[in-house]
Amino acid sequence: MSAATVAVRDVSRWYGNVVAVNGISFELGPGVTGLLGPNGAGKSTLLHMLSGFLAPSAGEVEVLGESPWRTPGIYRRLGLVPERESVYGLLTGYDFVLLNARLQGLADPHAATRKAIETVELAGAAGRATKGYSKGMKQRVKVAAALVHEPEVLVLDEPFNGTDPRQRLHMTELFRRLGAEGRTLLFSSHILEEVEQLAERVLVIVGGRLAASGDFREIRRLMTDRPHTFTLRTSADRRLAGALVAHKSVLGVELSDGRLVVRTSELGAFARALPLIARDAGVSLHELRPTDESLEGVFSYLVNR
Repeated sequence: MSAATVAVRDVSRWYGNVVAVNGISFELGPGVTGLLGPNGAGKSTLLHMLSGFLAPSAGEVEVLGESPWRTPGIYRRLGLVPERESVYGLLTGYDFVLLNARLQGLADPHAATRKAIETVELAGAAGRATKGYSKGMKQRVKVAAALVHEPEVLVLDEPFNGTDPRQRLHMTELFRRLGAEGRTLLFSSHILEEVEQLAERVLVIVGGRLAASGDFREIRRLMTDRPHTFTLRTSADRRLAGALVAHKSVLGVELSDGRLVVRTSELGAFARALPLIARDAGVSLHELRPTDESLEGVFSYLVNR
């Protein structure tokens, strides 16, 4: 039996002759997953299918063991933060969240509303009409409305849009905590640094297809057709550079700003050889750091491939 809370099996969605999502499959469990892709890649279509707004043209989507399409009961266990502002400007922040609590049929909607608003640090503005909120405040009140019934699965479309640095830090900590508590969070973002800091796993969609999934560092290690780059700090950079350039795993070396930069096409062979080469050359290794293992580098490679 799969422990997945979200399952997408060979899913496609098309609009006439336009294919927005093409044969995507993946499973998600508890924790935080980031959804990445260039504009028009199919991210919003995928999120809409997971949220029950769209039916797949082919394949199956399951959330907590059932299809979200035309299954209103799923919203008792699913929370959604849409990209659009989608708040009622004449309602106060408190009333907006309370409305969602009442729609969920909660036993004590006022207590749940107060808890959700405090969770997103919006208590000081809860009595104000949302039409006067900043974009970041509207994002937070949407998160509060999505959390008010404490769902097991959260789908968040660009949840950090318009938030200031302090708000982003708070939201990041909140989402991490929810993932650690055993909830499943899937969020899209166009800011790679946010995804790198928050997500335990990434899904990368390019041209409607799933280009890669998993930990981005592991994805990078699987890119065997792209040289790996490392920066070294040693007791004798020039001496080590001369010794390294002769090894078959090394494509090139460069001395730059007091650091030794090495490119290799054979990661395993280089990792095994480096300590031995340094020992034989009488050089101490002080630091070894991959310089191209960021999420930005992985994303750029997958999009341009």
